[in-house]
Amino acid sequence: MALERNEFIRRSVVGKATGVVQKPLGAWERLYGQAWARKLFLLVLLGIVWEAYGLYLGNELLFPTFGATMKALWDAVASGEMASRMAVSLKVLLIGYSIGVALAALLATTAITTRIGTDLLETLTSMFNPLPAIALLPLALIWFGLGTGSIVFVLVHSVLWAVALATHSGFLSVSNTLRMVGRNYGLTGFRYVAKILIPAAFPSILAGLKIGWAFAWRTLIAAELVFGVSSGSGGLGWFIYENKNELEIPSVFAGLLAVIAIGFVIENVVFATLEKATVRKWGMQH
Repeated sequence: MALERNEFIRRSVVGKATGVVQKPLGAWERLYGQAWARKLFLLVLLGIVWEAYGLYLGNELLFPTFGATMKALWDAVASGEMASRMAVSLKVLLIGYSIGVALAALLATTAITTRIGTDLLETLTSMFNPLPAIALLPLALIWFGLGTGSIVFVLVHSVLWAVALATHSGFLSVSNTLRMVGRNYGLTGFRYVAKILIPAAFPSILAGLKIGWAFAWRTLIAAELVFGVSSGSGGLGWFIYENKNELEIPSVFAGLLAVIAIGFVIENVVFATLEKATVRKWGMQH
Protein backbone atom coordinates (compact mmCIF):
# COMPACT_ATOMS: atom_id res chain seq x y z
CA MET A 1 0.00 0.00 0.00
CA ALA A 2 2.84 2.37 0.87
CA LEU A 3 4.59 1.56 -2.39
CA GLU A 4 1.48 2.37 -4.42
CA ARG A 5 1.02 5.68 -2.59
CA ASN A 6 4.65 6.66 -3.22
CA GLU A 7 4.34 5.76 -6.90
CA PHE A 8 1.16 7.85 -7.18
CA ILE A 9 2.92 10.85 -5.58
CA ARG A 10 5.92 10.42 -7.87
CA ARG A 11 3.78 10.35 -11.02
CA SER A 12 1.81 13.37 -9.86
CA VAL A 13 4.97 15.40 -9.27
CA VAL A 14 6.53 14.36 -12.57
CA GLY A 15 3.31 15.12 -14.39
CA LYS A 16 3.10 18.59 -12.91
CA ALA A 17 6.76 19.23 -13.66
CA THR A 18 6.50 18.16 -17.28
CA GLY A 19 3.14 19.81 -17.75
CA VAL A 20 4.35 23.32 -16.94
CA VAL A 21 4.49 25.56 -19.99
CA GLN A 22 6.67 28.62 -19.67
CA LYS A 23 5.28 31.73 -21.27
CA PRO A 24 7.86 33.27 -23.60
CA LEU A 25 8.96 36.80 -22.76
CA GLY A 26 7.76 39.56 -25.03
CA ALA A 27 10.09 41.93 -26.86
CA TRP A 28 9.58 44.72 -24.31
CA GLU A 29 10.19 42.36 -21.40
CA ARG A 30 13.44 41.10 -22.94
CA LEU A 31 14.55 44.67 -23.63
CA TYR A 32 13.71 45.74 -20.08
CA GLY A 33 15.87 42.91 -18.80
CA GLN A 34 18.94 44.52 -20.37
CA ALA A 35 20.77 47.01 -18.15
CA TRP A 36 22.06 49.02 -21.12
CA ALA A 37 18.51 49.50 -22.43
CA ARG A 38 17.27 50.81 -19.09
CA LYS A 39 20.20 53.21 -18.80
CA LEU A 40 19.71 54.39 -22.36
CA PHE A 41 16.06 55.08 -21.60
CA LEU A 42 17.02 57.14 -18.56
CA LEU A 43 19.55 59.14 -20.61
CA VAL A 44 16.97 59.87 -23.29
CA LEU A 45 14.48 60.94 -20.62
CA LEU A 46 17.03 63.28 -19.06
CA GLY A 47 17.78 64.75 -22.48
CA ILE A 48 14.08 65.44 -23.05
CA VAL A 49 13.77 67.12 -19.66
CA TRP A 50 16.89 69.18 -20.39
CA GLU A 51 15.51 70.32 -23.76
CA ALA A 52 12.12 71.18 -22.32
CA TYR A 53 13.59 73.23 -19.47
CA GLY A 54 15.92 75.09 -21.83
CA LEU A 55 13.02 75.97 -24.12
CA TYR A 56 10.95 77.05 -21.12
CA LEU A 57 13.63 79.49 -19.90
CA GLY A 58 14.38 80.78 -23.38
CA ASN A 59 17.74 82.22 -22.27
CA GLU A 60 20.80 80.57 -23.82
CA LEU A 61 23.18 82.55 -21.62
CA LEU A 62 21.52 81.11 -18.53
CA PHE A 63 20.70 77.56 -19.57
CA PRO A 64 21.10 76.41 -23.20
CA THR A 65 18.91 73.70 -24.65
CA PHE A 66 20.12 70.17 -25.13
CA GLY A 67 20.11 70.71 -28.91
CA ALA A 68 22.32 73.81 -28.65
CA THR A 69 24.70 71.98 -26.33
CA MET A 70 24.98 69.02 -28.69
CA LYS A 71 25.65 71.38 -31.61
CA ALA A 72 28.45 73.06 -29.67
CA LEU A 73 29.84 69.65 -28.74
CA TRP A 74 29.72 68.49 -32.35
CA ASP A 75 31.49 71.66 -33.53
CA ALA A 76 34.24 71.14 -30.93
CA VAL A 77 34.62 67.49 -31.95
CA ALA A 78 34.62 68.31 -35.68
CA SER A 79 37.31 70.97 -35.23
CA GLY A 80 39.50 68.55 -33.28
CA GLU A 81 39.65 70.82 -30.24
CA MET A 82 37.60 68.53 -28.02
CA ALA A 83 39.76 65.50 -28.85
CA SER A 84 42.97 67.38 -28.05
CA ARG A 85 41.55 68.68 -24.75
CA MET A 86 40.41 65.20 -23.77
CA ALA A 87 43.82 63.76 -24.63
CA VAL A 88 45.57 66.32 -22.41
CA SER A 89 43.24 65.66 -19.48
CA LEU A 90 43.34 61.87 -19.75
CA LYS A 91 47.12 61.80 -20.09
CA VAL A 92 47.62 63.82 -16.91
CA LEU A 93 44.93 61.78 -15.14
CA LEU A 94 46.59 58.49 -16.07
CA ILE A 95 49.96 59.66 -14.74
CA GLY A 96 48.59 60.93 -11.43
CA TYR A 97 46.23 58.00 -10.95
CA SER A 98 48.93 55.41 -11.64
CA ILE A 99 51.37 57.00 -9.20
CA GLY A 100 48.66 57.31 -6.54
CA VAL A 101 47.59 53.66 -6.90
CA ALA A 102 51.20 52.45 -6.78
CA LEU A 103 51.93 54.43 -3.60
CA ALA A 104 48.64 53.24 -2.06
CA ALA A 105 49.55 49.61 -2.78
CA LEU A 106 52.98 50.09 -1.21
CA LEU A 107 51.52 51.79 1.86
CA ALA A 108 48.78 49.17 2.34
CA THR A 109 51.25 46.30 1.89
CA THR A 110 53.59 47.80 4.46
CA ALA A 111 50.68 48.31 6.84
CA ILE A 112 49.44 44.72 6.62
CA THR A 113 52.90 43.16 7.03
CA THR A 114 54.40 45.32 9.80
CA ARG A 115 53.10 47.02 12.92
CA ILE A 116 54.98 50.22 12.22
CA GLY A 117 53.41 50.24 8.76
CA THR A 118 49.94 50.04 10.31
CA ASP A 119 50.76 52.96 12.60
CA LEU A 120 52.15 54.91 9.66
CA LEU A 121 49.04 54.35 7.53
CA GLU A 122 46.66 55.27 10.34
CA THR A 123 48.63 58.41 11.17
CA LEU A 124 49.00 59.64 7.61
CA THR A 125 45.41 58.97 6.61
CA SER A 126 44.05 60.70 9.71
CA MET A 127 46.19 63.72 8.83
CA PHE A 128 45.86 63.99 5.07
CA ASN A 129 42.68 62.16 4.04
CA PRO A 130 40.38 64.96 5.32
CA LEU A 131 42.51 67.57 3.51
CA PRO A 132 40.93 68.52 0.16
CA ALA A 133 43.31 68.08 -2.73
CA ILE A 134 42.33 71.45 -4.15
CA ALA A 135 43.67 73.08 -0.96
CA LEU A 136 47.16 71.99 -1.98
CA LEU A 137 47.10 74.02 -5.19
CA PRO A 138 49.00 77.01 -3.74
CA LEU A 139 51.75 74.73 -2.41
CA ALA A 140 51.86 72.83 -5.69
CA LEU A 141 52.45 76.12 -7.52
CA ILE A 142 55.36 76.96 -5.24
CA TRP A 143 56.96 73.52 -5.28
CA PHE A 144 56.43 72.44 -8.89
CA GLY A 145 55.62 75.64 -10.75
CA LEU A 146 53.11 75.91 -13.55
CA GLY A 147 52.33 72.87 -15.62
CA THR A 148 51.75 69.15 -15.40
CA GLY A 149 53.84 68.49 -12.30
CA SER A 150 51.58 70.55 -10.07
CA ILE A 151 48.43 68.87 -11.32
CA VAL A 152 49.95 65.40 -10.92
CA PHE A 153 50.84 66.26 -7.33
CA VAL A 154 47.25 67.09 -6.35
CA LEU A 155 45.98 64.05 -8.26
CA VAL A 156 48.26 61.74 -6.32
CA HIS A 157 46.97 63.23 -3.08
CA SER A 158 43.34 62.73 -4.13
CA VAL A 159 43.90 59.09 -5.09
CA LEU A 160 46.39 57.85 -2.51
CA TRP A 161 44.43 57.89 0.71
CA ALA A 162 41.11 56.55 -0.59
CA VAL A 163 42.75 53.60 -2.34
CA ALA A 164 45.12 52.87 0.57
CA LEU A 165 42.28 52.82 3.10
CA ALA A 166 40.05 50.60 0.95
CA THR A 167 42.92 48.20 0.22
CA HIS A 168 43.97 47.94 3.85
CA SER A 169 40.36 47.42 4.94
CA GLY A 170 40.03 44.64 2.38
CA PHE A 171 43.21 42.99 3.64
CA LEU A 172 41.92 43.05 7.21
CA SER A 173 38.65 41.39 6.14
CA VAL A 174 40.38 38.32 4.70
CA SER A 175 39.43 35.25 6.72
CA ASN A 176 41.90 33.62 9.08
CA THR A 177 41.51 30.35 7.17
CA LEU A 178 42.98 31.85 4.00
CA ARG A 179 45.69 33.53 6.02
CA MET A 180 46.70 30.23 7.60
CA VAL A 181 46.71 28.52 4.20
CA GLY A 182 49.17 31.10 2.96
CA ARG A 183 51.36 30.72 6.03
CA ASN A 184 51.29 26.93 5.74
CA TYR A 185 52.60 27.21 2.18
CA GLY A 186 55.44 29.34 3.48
CA LEU A 187 54.28 32.54 1.83
CA THR A 188 55.64 35.72 3.37
CA GLY A 189 56.02 39.37 2.46
CA PHE A 190 55.02 40.40 -1.04
CA ARG A 191 54.28 36.81 -2.19
CA TYR A 192 51.82 36.40 0.68
CA VAL A 193 50.10 39.68 -0.21
CA ALA A 194 50.02 38.95 -3.95
CA LYS A 195 48.79 35.34 -3.78
CA ILE A 196 46.49 35.43 -0.75
CA LEU A 197 45.42 38.90 0.30
CA ILE A 198 44.93 40.69 -3.02
CA PRO A 199 42.65 38.03 -4.64
CA ALA A 200 40.59 37.65 -1.45
CA ALA A 201 40.29 41.41 -0.87
CA PHE A 202 39.81 42.41 -4.51
CA PRO A 203 36.17 43.59 -4.13
CA SER A 204 37.31 46.17 -1.57
CA ILE A 205 40.32 47.07 -3.69
CA LEU A 206 38.12 47.57 -6.74
CA ALA A 207 35.76 49.80 -4.73
CA GLY A 208 38.76 51.85 -3.64
CA LEU A 209 39.95 52.17 -7.24
CA LYS A 210 36.52 53.47 -8.26
CA ILE A 211 36.48 56.03 -5.45
CA GLY A 212 40.04 57.09 -6.25
CA TRP A 213 39.14 57.51 -9.91
CA ALA A 214 36.16 59.71 -9.07
CA PHE A 215 38.24 61.86 -6.73
CA ALA A 216 41.01 62.17 -9.31
CA TRP A 217 38.67 63.13 -12.15
CA ARG A 218 36.96 65.85 -10.11
CA THR A 219 40.29 67.17 -8.84
CA LEU A 220 41.77 67.22 -12.34
CA ILE A 221 38.99 69.37 -13.79
CA ALA A 222 39.14 71.77 -10.84
CA ALA A 223 42.94 71.98 -11.04
CA GLU A 224 42.85 72.61 -14.79
CA LEU A 225 40.53 75.55 -14.22
CA VAL A 226 43.22 77.13 -12.02
CA PHE A 227 46.36 76.04 -13.83
CA GLY A 228 44.80 76.63 -17.22
CA VAL A 229 44.19 80.25 -16.27
CA SER A 230 47.78 80.54 -15.01
CA SER A 231 49.62 78.82 -17.81
CA GLY A 232 47.27 79.36 -20.73
CA SER A 233 47.01 75.66 -21.48
CA GLY A 234 45.15 72.65 -20.23
CA GLY A 235 42.48 70.13 -20.95
CA LEU A 236 38.75 70.10 -20.47
CA GLY A 237 38.88 72.41 -17.45
CA TRP A 238 40.60 75.09 -19.49
CA PHE A 239 38.11 74.53 -22.34
CA ILE A 240 35.24 75.20 -19.93
CA TYR A 241 36.89 78.28 -18.41
CA GLU A 242 37.84 79.78 -21.76
CA ASN A 243 34.34 79.45 -23.18
CA LYS A 244 32.85 80.87 -19.98
CA ASN A 245 34.95 84.02 -20.40
CA GLU A 246 33.74 84.32 -23.99
CA LEU A 247 30.11 83.77 -22.88
CA GLU A 248 29.87 80.70 -25.11
CA ILE A 249 27.58 78.99 -22.60
CA PRO A 250 26.53 76.13 -24.94
CA SER A 251 30.23 75.29 -25.27
CA VAL A 252 30.59 75.44 -21.49
CA PHE A 253 27.78 72.90 -21.17
CA ALA A 254 29.39 70.87 -23.97
CA GLY A 255 32.60 70.71 -21.93
CA LEU A 256 30.66 69.66 -18.84
CA LEU A 257 28.85 67.04 -20.91
CA ALA A 258 32.20 65.70 -22.14
CA VAL A 259 33.39 65.43 -18.52
CA ILE A 260 30.23 63.51 -17.62
CA ALA A 261 30.50 61.28 -20.70
CA ILE A 262 34.08 60.28 -19.90
CA GLY A 263 33.12 59.49 -16.32
CA PHE A 264 30.14 57.47 -17.52
CA VAL A 265 32.27 55.43 -19.93
CA ILE A 266 35.00 54.75 -17.36
CA GLU A 267 32.47 53.63 -14.76
CA ASN A 268 30.17 51.56 -16.98
CA VAL A 269 32.70 50.15 -19.45
CA VAL A 270 36.19 50.03 -17.95
CA PHE A 271 35.36 49.26 -14.33
CA ALA A 272 32.32 47.16 -15.23
CA THR A 273 34.45 44.99 -17.52
CA LEU A 274 37.13 44.66 -14.84
CA GLU A 275 34.52 43.71 -12.25
CA LYS A 276 32.94 41.13 -14.55
CA ALA A 277 36.32 39.57 -15.34
CA THR A 278 37.37 39.34 -11.69
CA VAL A 279 35.01 39.41 -8.70
CA ARG A 280 31.91 38.23 -10.58
CA LYS A 281 33.80 35.54 -12.45
CA TRP A 282 35.26 34.35 -9.16
CA GLY A 283 31.81 34.23 -7.58
CA MET A 284 32.57 36.95 -5.03
CA GLN A 285 29.61 39.09 -6.17
CA HIS A 286 26.23 38.30 -7.70
